[in-house]
Amino acid sequence: MRTTAMRDYLDGPHKAARDVVRAELSAHADLAELAVRLPRDEYRDRVLELLLRSAASGLPARGYPKEYGGAADLGGFIAGFETLAFGDLSLMVKAGVQFGLFAGAILHLGTERHHEQYLADAISGRLLGCFAMTETGHGSNVQALGTTATYDEATGEFVVHTPTAAARKDYIGNAARHGRMAAVFAQLVVGGESHGVHCLLVPIRGEDGAALPGVTLSDCGPKLGLNGVDNGRIVFDQVRVPRAALLDRYAQVDANGNYTSPIENPDRRFFTMLGTLVQGRVSVGGAAINASKVALTIAIRYAAQRRQFGAPGSSEETILLDYRMHQRRLLPLLARTYALHFAQAELVEEFARVFDNDRNGERDEHDRRALEAQAAGTKALGTWHATEAIQVCREACGGAGYLAENRLATLKADTDVFTTFEGDNTVLLQLVAKGLLTDYRRSFGELDPLGTARFVAAQAVEIAVEKAALRPLIERLRDAVPNRSDASDPDAGLRDDAYHSGLLRYREEHMLSGVARRLKAGIDAGDDAFDVFNRCQDHVIAAGRAHVDRVVLEAFQSAVRDAPEEVQPLLHDVYDLHALFTIEAERAWYLEHGRLSPGRSKAITALVNDLCAAVRPAALDLVDAFGVPGSATEVPMVVTSQA
Repeated sequence: MRTTAMRDYLDGPHKAARDVVRAELSAHADLAELAVRLPRDEYRDRVLELLLRSAASGLPARGYPKEYGGAADLGGFIAGFETLAFGDLSLMVKAGVQFGLFAGAILHLGTERHHEQYLADAISGRLLGCFAMTETGHGSNVQALGTTATYDEATGEFVVHTPTAAARKDYIGNAARHGRMAAVFAQLVVGGESHGVHCLLVPIRGEDGAALPGVTLSDCGPKLGLNGVDNGRIVFDQVRVPRAALLDRYAQVDANGNYTSPIENPDRRFFTMLGTLVQGRVSVGGAAINASKVALTIAIRYAAQRRQFGAPGSSEETILLDYRMHQRRLLPLLARTYALHFAQAELVEEFARVFDNDRNGERDEHDRRALEAQAAGTKALGTWHATEAIQVCREACGGAGYLAENRLATLKADTDVFTTFEGDNTVLLQLVAKGLLTDYRRSFGELDPLGTARFVAAQAVEIAVEKAALRPLIERLRDAVPNRSDASDPDAGLRDDAYHSGLLRYREEHMLSGVARRLKAGIDAGDDAFDVFNRCQDHVIAAGRAHVDRVVLEAFQSAVRDAPEEVQPLLHDVYDLHALFTIEAERAWYLEHGRLSPGRSKAITALVNDLCAAVRPAALDLVDAFGVPGSATEVPMVVTSQA
């Protein structure tokens, strides 16, 4: 009964959408096996077949307007997409390309004529498309893309061209085999003047599957993982498309070649266009967290039944999960997965709120910027967590975990790229920190190092600011918990939520104010602004990470407070394990900065051990509550061990 209540709580308001996907995955349980057994092209075609079945079920349309066959349920759409990560990740990524990126570009960057002409076909799978942003020479730096789209007044067409090898569109999902149209991001040139990156719809294949004139398509070939996704390269040679191909929500070009935009500032216009596509980051972060759930479900079930060694003289070997070190390896990762799940749930609800407001004409730029930062940070931590968790689970299952039949190898390969697509994680944390350092209204769009350094230098960032900001935090910490090595009870208050959030907030604000001071000092000394920022970059990224750690922690706190009574005590133990393990991981910093005494540091480690022991009896219930379909976790090493 507790497992059912926990699963219902984890599924939240979008349980129905998640259950639809679970049922679909169970009905096609052989796909994970086919990924290993089938030749690549056959595997890709099988993934496409299941993608089209998914479209027929109506799930991909859930997040789109009702007039185009959708349900206007953004939260349910994201929840369903995340749940696809319980199954074959090639199917999930291909769905993301088609229904998230390609159809999303049409919806968010296009206007009514584009919606009427393309949207229903895109979300039904009748029009298979690509999202052609990344180039060989430019990945994260989208603003410097080399592809051009030049307006020809004489014919009323845009001429899309790849001027150099570095401008080749690279790693484009759906391009190598199935895509017929691409949403192409290119430098828009009108009347000899460049207006920055815009998006156009460009046909790339005919009905017969052959590349259209002027379009060269090639296959990226075998990859570390996700070989069911046909990633390809696209080169354009003076390809002409009609003026209406420009997705013109934020910029228009009339027949006479006059360029207009409701957003005058080109930087602001660029970041507004990119901001509409934040759904990709929201989705990838959630999918990575769900992939972690699959790995942990397999590894914990295996550890709960596999025996190895034992006490001298004993006739029975010891269950792996009863070893302290095995608990230490797996259970804090399980706790962090719960923490990230609740942080992701908050993000999805905020995403749906912000975009629903936008559709209703209530756009709020500050909310948009905050959402983009939250999505960037959660995606970074969620995907890094998946990489770590799956690797640890593989090791914890020994040689059995290395066999493809037990699925961890495929999970490891398929999720590895998550840390770099939809934004390299290091770049994303830099974005988070810059958002915290700058005032959105004054620096909107100024996310380059030069703009950030100049903005910070213009502020009155003094040591007094840090002291004023941190003094209340320090006092609260002192009030909550004694911080002296000779404290009569070094364990006092270690399970106090206010103490946890106080420590993490102290670290975040200390780091941010330190970055600000360093930037200002460098600029005041007359150093080059770019060099000043570059010297502080590691500090900037650490500050961004500290911020997201605190946001995740506080999301978990809120989830525990709101949990049903039936599951609240267990969930609080899992929360405490996550909180104290997070603090323990940074205890060197806290010791350096006088926020932990050696005695309290040791007490935290001892309490993490105690919490691992407390959570261990419920470990199977906790992974069962994820609701991963049996077909995804009933791998031979678990089933055989049970037998």
